Amino acid sequence: MSMQIVEKSGEGLSRVYGVTVPAKELGERLTARIAEITPQLNIKGFRPGKVPAAHVRRLYGKSLMGEVIEQTLNETTQKVLDDNKLRPAAQPDLKPESDMEKVIAGDADLTYELAVEVMPEFEPIDPKGLELKRPVYKPTEAEVDEAVAELAKQNRTYESRTGKSVKAKTDDMVVIDFVGKIDGEAFAGGTAADAELVLGSGTFIPGFEDQLVGVKAGEAKNVEVTFPEDYQAENLKGKPAVFEVTVKDVKAPVDTAADDEFAKKLGLEDLAALKEAVRGQLEGNYASTSRFKLKRALLDILDTKHDFPLPPRMVDAEFEVIWSQVQADKEGGGLPPEDAEKSEEQLKTEYRKIAERRVRLGLVLAELGRKHDVVVTDQELLNAMRQEAMRYGQQAQQVFDMFRQNPNAQAQLRAPIYEDKVVDLVFGLAKVEDEEVSKDDLLKDDDLPEGYGE
Repeated sequence: MSMQIVEKSGEGLSRVYGVTVPAKELGERLTARIAEITPQLNIKGFRPGKVPAAHVRRLYGKSLMGEVIEQTLNETTQKVLDDNKLRPAAQPDLKPESDMEKVIAGDADLTYELAVEVMPEFEPIDPKGLELKRPVYKPTEAEVDEAVAELAKQNRTYESRTGKSVKAKTDDMVVIDFVGKIDGEAFAGGTAADAELVLGSGTFIPGFEDQLVGVKAGEAKNVEVTFPEDYQAENLKGKPAVFEVTVKDVKAPVDTAADDEFAKKLGLEDLAALKEAVRGQLEGNYASTSRFKLKRALLDILDTKHDFPLPPRMVDAEFEVIWSQVQADKEGGGLPPEDAEKSEEQLKTEYRKIAERRVRLGLVLAELGRKHDVVVTDQELLNAMRQEAMRYGQQAQQVFDMFRQNPNAQAQLRAPIYEDKVVDLVFGLAKVEDEEVSKDDLLKDDDLPEGYGE
């Protein structure tokens, strides 16, 4: 390919090249393209494969030249990257400098400027020299018993109240029919039959359950409530409503004993097996918290031990993601209290630091992974795609197919798997010491600015 490449500037991580492809070369490529498609053309008045090249050029020359130019831009860009052994940190920027109308007409050379932001070159820390402490906690016998008791409580049954105490108390279940009305008119979604409601569970809107304490089976009662301002249905927000309720039954809770019988109901052999299963689940929860804390400690070390220039566009892109989340939180009133008092300038400065930390850590982990040949296998990616798709229930197959056809969506799934594999590799090479801590210490939140860490 006859092309001219000139390096115009090379400041920090930015490289700018001037690229020129002669009009003559574009013309030759166009002629070759016309010759390639002519045999397949079916044009009225001509036998198949016998259309004159000049006629094809008149009909399709402009659009074919567009294709030629696009292909040339892709090839020349790749050539600049390959010849200069550049690892781009982001999609290179192309800025045409010639009059594109003239280039398409074949009267001017294709000249453009190629701006590339490259990956920084740095030597990552040797994981073998790292010393880390992993906080660990093992569940006690009392804790296991408590969790089993809680399980039994969740599985309790309800029996109709009889005898003297037939009035509904908090924790009782009432079986009700109801019709909700606003200004005397029933509204959509406000009617139900045989609804089971545990009083005090907070399942219904505030104030509803309290008014049913003391009702008896067969009683009719009007329950007056106001829908909360943040209610999900727009047409009901903040509206006063009256529910005409008919009580069909009042049931008292019957505690389920945590015994062998209960364990069998849950599909386990006996109470001992149930306790073992519960213990395993608790240990698993604590182990994942331990890993999270260990990973956070590792990321802090990797962050402080590396200092190299960061690709500005990478930082900008990361900051945009974080900042749009901050804006959404602000609009939804979900900003952390400590952020709510800060000025926009202050917040932007803090969140840019977080964006820089994330980019720095991403580059360090990628470099460690590259040095130690860490790869995400097709099988691991397939498993992650399946797992993610399963979360969408009936749409699982559609979501799975979307992943199969969308390389960007796959990349988003691949990134956390890759990160975890690199982190595990570092844990394996570093000196990691277990440190027994109390449950409170393990579960307490570390004092880190919002958005740090994961």
